[in-house]
Amino acid sequence: MRFKHLRSALALATASLVLAAQVSAQELSYGSPESVGMSAERLERIAPVLQQYVDSGELVGVVSMLARRGEVVHFEEFGDLNKSTGQALATDSIFRIYSMTKPITTMAVMMLYEEGKLQLNDPVARYLPEFADVRVAGPGGSLVAPQRPMTVQMLMTHSAGLTYGVFGDTMIDRQYRDAGVMTSPDLDVFIERLGQIPLQYQPGTRFHYSVATDVLGAVVEAVSGQSLGEFFQQRIFGPLEMQDTFFQVPADKLNRFGTNHTFDPQSGELVVSDAPSASNFVNRQTFESGGGGLLSTAEDYMKFSQMVLNGGELDGVRIIGNKTLEYMTQNHLPGIFGDNGQHAPDTLPGFVDGTGFGLGFAVIEDPTAAGGIGSKGEYYWGGAAGTIFWIDPVEELIGVVMIQHMNVQVPLRATFKALAYGAIID
Repeated sequence: MRFKHLRSALALATASLVLAAQVSAQELSYGSPESVGMSAERLERIAPVLQQYVDSGELVGVVSMLARRGEVVHFEEFGDLNKSTGQALATDSIFRIYSMTKPITTMAVMMLYEEGKLQLNDPVARYLPEFADVRVAGPGGSLVAPQRPMTVQMLMTHSAGLTYGVFGDTMIDRQYRDAGVMTSPDLDVFIERLGQIPLQYQPGTRFHYSVATDVLGAVVEAVSGQSLGEFFQQRIFGPLEMQDTFFQVPADKLNRFGTNHTFDPQSGELVVSDAPSASNFVNRQTFESGGGGLLSTAEDYMKFSQMVLNGGELDGVRIIGNKTLEYMTQNHLPGIFGDNGQHAPDTLPGFVDGTGFGLGFAVIEDPTAAGGIGSKGEYYWGGAAGTIFWIDPVEELIGVVMIQHMNVQVPLRATFKALAYGAIID
């Protein structure tokens, strides 16, 4: 690995301070719906809708959770953890959260920014020299020089010119696949392979969902002197007591880790696509993916989300500054693009109309254009296996839903949001 897991004296000192801060348990508060302006009767509408998705075979299992004004008012499980075995889902079941890793990685970078260890306009090549001589795909297969450097802020907003290699079939997408970028054995190899491939777009000219957050994970390692997993554990998961969030399922928690499923359009059914016994999340993986590698539970992710909504602290433990979070949850795309790019995001996974992008979060700018109830300034993201979360600072409302389904066919996020907002009565 890049640093062979050697920590600097500063990293050790930071770890000691964090451990000292973990004196009191970080617990969520559970309250009555009426105490926070919600109707218990209306929240009861959630269960039959989600249960019907399970009974119809459209979903195998669901864990859903809602909190308002710091109080959890809904937390239920439906269906099975594993379609093959019929093992029942539990509220503490462990899920692949995939791209819901991205807000956590972005926050890690912003924590380093708060400490003066990097600037958002810094060229990425300052920390990852593999990108020092990167070129950009030009007309007719030509390669041209970047008009401006790829910056840390551009990585956070998917405007750095990178791609994923799986959602398109451009010349650059094919090079990602040929180089095995997404199957790299570890983060070092990933950065080495990626640094040899041209950018798909000029940096700072358009939003394009990409591996940018994985590159951010490498920036965290370069700046902190720690592996990404170590930084997460010492600076975020440990202080928040997110005891079920990690890159690798511990042996003693394997019975809580479920099967991932994929919708088969030919049969119209969900089929097993990743069983625990064969999963990379169980059989030791060395690629700590900042873009999609974490596992978590609904309750753990609610702790993270409540900390964010609280302005950076939970139960007296502060992770990040309130002003920093305000900055992260603004739409950054117009500021980055200026007059030189496309302000509208691509129609790639996770986006609806009326949406911009902040640092690690999609941001709703126009709820009417988004076509569903919510508030201006709401921010959110989801994962490839159907997990979702949103944070509404106007209503002080958080929703978390955990499933394990690739290629989900039901409007789960929109439906759950409608049920949640319909229960607000003040």
